[in-house]
Amino acid sequence: MILIGIGANLPSSKFGAPPQSLEAALQQLSDAGVAIVARSRWYRSAPVPASDQPFYVNGVARIATTLEPKPLIELLHGIEARFGRVRGTRNAPRPLDLDLLAYDERLSQPGDPGPELPHPRLHERAFVLRPLAEVAPAWRHPRLGRSVAEMLAQLPPDAVAEPLA
Repeated sequence: MILIGIGANLPSSKFGAPPQSLEAALQQLSDAGVAIVARSRWYRSAPVPASDQPFYVNGVARIATTLEPKPLIELLHGIEARFGRVRGTRNAPRPLDLDLLAYDERLSQPGDPGPELPHPRLHERAFVLRPLAEVAPAWRHPRLGRSVAEMLAQLPPDAVAEPLA
């Protein structure tokens, strides 16, 4: 099971407001040969860490691809760049953020090339776990051994992600 996080809190000059940009990003993934097996609703959440940035719109997609993790993350970064994302400051506002959350049961080790798997902070984020519960409710974190429901239950009360209407 391959899971990606999708988010934005700035409009894209080419694709529009965050919800429209996220839809366009899913279409670009599909156009690149990545099958969208399932996708969540969009969720609205405050920036993490707290700041005066605009709120984010986030979701999760379960995908199928023959790409290995490193070429897949390169594809994700290429799509982000087409949407105007410039990588620089961590946690900066962005017109598109595509994160590889998990790739089957793979566990990266320190010093491994490619993305860290599973994503190192997915278990701490309501804006990942709430939509993840929609697309893969039976998924278990391969490093922590916890279910999505268990990870959601361990979030602090102020970790909120609300579905868009």
